[in-house]
Amino acid sequence: MATALPSTAFCQTSFSFPSQNSCKVKISPSLIFPTKNHDHIRCSAKKKISFVDQILDYIEGGPKLRKWYGAPDLLPKDGSDDEDEDEDELPEKNEVRDAVLVTDGDSEIGQMIILSLIVKKARVKALVKDKRTAMEAFGTYVESMAGDASNQPFLKKALRGVRAIICPNEGFLSNIGNLQGVKHVIFLSQLSVYRGSGGIQALMKNNAKKLAEQDESTLVASGIPYTIIRVGMLQNTPGGTQGFSFEKGSTEKGSLSKEDAAFICVEALGVVPQVGFTFEAANGEEKISDWKECLTRLMEKSEQ
Repeated sequence: MATALPSTAFCQTSFSFPSQNSCKVKISPSLIFPTKNHDHIRCSAKKKISFVDQILDYIEGGPKLRKWYGAPDLLPKDGSDDEDEDEDELPEKNEVRDAVLVTDGDSEIGQMIILSLIVKKARVKALVKDKRTAMEAFGTYVESMAGDASNQPFLKKALRGVRAIICPNEGFLSNIGNLQGVKHVIFLSQLSVYRGSGGIQALMKNNAKKLAEQDESTLVASGIPYTIIRVGMLQNTPGGTQGFSFEKGSTEKGSLSKEDAAFICVEALGVVPQVGFTFEAANGEEKISDWKECLTRLMEKSEQ
């Protein structure tokens, strides 16, 4: 079913998600959320921009758009929020757990996951380094939180109302304590890539490899239903333009669009295993029209 979003733009375009249900969105041009790999981009009729940049353009349509949707005023320069203190005392009994928490939410892949969740109208919480910047970028679409996840009071607050966690990078799961109440954890792991590296690359990625191994081991031992998505080398290529390969070993030398990786993470929310399962994903030849059926098939295959 198509979902239309209003546009205040003088320049309009549309796109479709890489799934059986196309989602066409009209967007308005504006500055995007800054990352290491992104410059400020504006919509151009002559230049095709990616799905992520289009959605960021829409969300960051400027102060007028944020005011239209009732976004709150900007936070103080220290990023603090007076309401944070009171929230710590809120009762947890019978709380509704319907939120998805994205760790490392201000990373490039974290932002892509958040944007996919926003379009699905999910309730999103995100752990970020700079709460003020995240608020300016996403407004009321995302509940952004900045703090030390290894600090139990902060972690308890971050997990309030959370049913699922998506970890786009290594280093979070092995550095935290109890994830009580969480029903599903999805980890985007590049362990296959790290293990397949040689020479200087192996040395450079040795620490990331150890963190990924620790995160996977911690998750498997947690007792929480989990999905580990081992991906090929992540690339800055448009999503939804290639097929996929889920064959064992395909990720060591294969690659995967970052947008496709984010999309798979979000689709994995719809297939919760009883215990957990791990599968590999890279771009390939297989076209997927029904992701729930595909992921269920992969889960059943892993149990054999």
